Amino acid sequence: MKVAIFSQFQKKKPLASLEVLVKVLKEHNFKIFIEATFYKHVSKKLNQEFNTFTDLDSSFDFLISIGGDGTILRAVTLVRDLNIPIVGINTGRLGFLATIQQDQIEDAVLAIINEDYQISERTLLSIDVNEENKEIQSCNFALNEIAVSRKNTTSMITVETELNDEYLTSYWSDGLIISTPTGSTGYSLSCGGPVITPNAASLVLTPIAPHNLSARPLVIEDSTVIKLKVDGREKKHLVSLDSRIATLNNNTLITIKKAPFTIKMMTFHNETFLDTLRKKLLWGEDKRN
Repeated sequence: MKVAIFSQFQKKKPLASLEVLVKVLKEHNFKIFIEATFYKHVSKKLNQEFNTFTDLDSSFDFLISIGGDGTILRAVTLVRDLNIPIVGINTGRLGFLATIQQDQIEDAVLAIINEDYQISERTLLSIDVNEENKEIQSCNFALNEIAVSRKNTTSMITVETELNDEYLTSYWSDGLIISTPTGSTGYSLSCGGPVITPNAASLVLTPIAPHNLSARPLVIEDSTVIKLKVDGREKKHLVSLDSRIATLNNNTLITIKKAPFTIKMMTFHNETFLDTLRKKLLWGEDKRN
């Protein structure tokens, strides 16, 4: 099997997990390719040579991300629409996407060999704008959320919002988040949005610090086409796609909808979304007898 390994280098954090991972993969005769930029930082410490990649293709069987949920969001920009499953090894705080701990790496690899895993398909959002923008055109999708927000001002912005060409409202706020179920536990949650299970066919509109206290998060069908126009005191505003940010002129027409492809997350029998939710939100362990 051919495996890609990706991480965002953070000094020594991913190295211990990487050393365990490559040892186990080599023992089971996997063809290992490490992302080129990451490999530059760790090659001397690995004391062995590996193949590298800068772009992926359909010949890879899966990708292993070493880090946290943010690293997986970056990995998604490499996987794109290639249908390559992603495995998340966690080197930081408990994540909803990166759930495999260092002491679970060998068990996870054996589960992959024995095909003892599930594939969780995650909805993405795509964005289209009616002005030239290289940042958006180079990578116009997001796994967690797409958000519009103010730029270079402390004043609120107005976000005119239409759903399926029907006017909804004009949010007067610091911005607006459009979140997938995967992203519902991120930025949207911190702004008062609901938690949505990963397989739900829904999206969430969550205003950021709205001036009107009656403005509440809205759950909609994921087939809905969302159109936004931003206005405010400054001539430009920001749009973010997960951790990537672009600048747009006010009154640019922004169209957001479900992307035509999904991201495949590889999950194992010892992990569930609800179990992670209990631990992450400090609801406590399962108290059933």
